[in-house]
Amino acid sequence: MEALTKMASERPVVIFSRSSCCMSHSIKTLLCDFGVNPAVYELDEMQRGREIEQALSRLGCNPTVPAVFIGGEFVGGANEVMSLHLKRSLIPMLKRVGALWV
Repeated sequence: MEALTKMASERPVVIFSRSSCCMSHSIKTLLCDFGVNPAVYELDEMQRGREIEQALSRLGCNPTVPAVFIGGEFVGGANEVMSLHLKRSLIPMLKRVGALWV
């Protein structure tokens, strides 16, 4: 859990993903299209990916990917990120943590 917390706070936006997950791809594309440069950790390509996935599960991520952290805080998965976007809350949140400057 400590490694997860450290990784999640390294950049303004961090995404834990799996390279084969279409929802992870959608969230990465959405954020990149805004101009965000998130840190992306592909759990299926990492040596300790299984441990991190278990920590995400303990954190309440179900499914475990995508798991999005903004400003070091767990925001949620694809549904939560899309809900924030539809409520027009996502971009102000990204600006607050310095992930967007426009």
